[in-house]
Amino acid sequence: AAVAIHDTSSVVGAAASYGPAALQQATVLKLARALWIVPLTLGAAAIERRRRGPTAARTSLTFPWFIGLFLVAALIRTLLPPSSAGALHVVTLVAHGALVLTLFLIGAGLTRATLRSVGTRPLVQGVILWAAVGALALIAVRRWAGG
Repeated sequence: AAVAIHDTSSVVGAAASYGPAALQQATVLKLARALWIVPLTLGAAAIERRRRGPTAARTSLTFPWFIGLFLVAALIRTLLPPSSAGALHVVTLVAHGALVLTLFLIGAGLTRATLRSVGTRPLVQGVILWAAVGALALIAVRRWAGG
């Protein structure tokens, strides 16, 4: 999944259907593959800068923060002793929740700017409606499944 599927969120969804081991391996492989964006982009930028010459206007370089955080997490996991497995489990749970939230926001097309432009009241109303529909659907499924 990590090699064949382009979008990271789709890789996570596809791999999760095969279980936690597949999810872990596909996520790590996909993010490691994404790390190759860094040297390729820097190399392309250097080639383009040489092609344009020294008088060309400079543009700012933006770095995808999730790649930096992935590197930090990999470094921490590598350096911590095996006895810290309990603390790493908590971090894993938080990271998993954050990943699910991030993928939801990406899938829904929600950004900070979008949420700011909508305002607080419609956002709260949407969350309340979402919780109400989810709760009613759960009640309906349980009653239907139970009898």
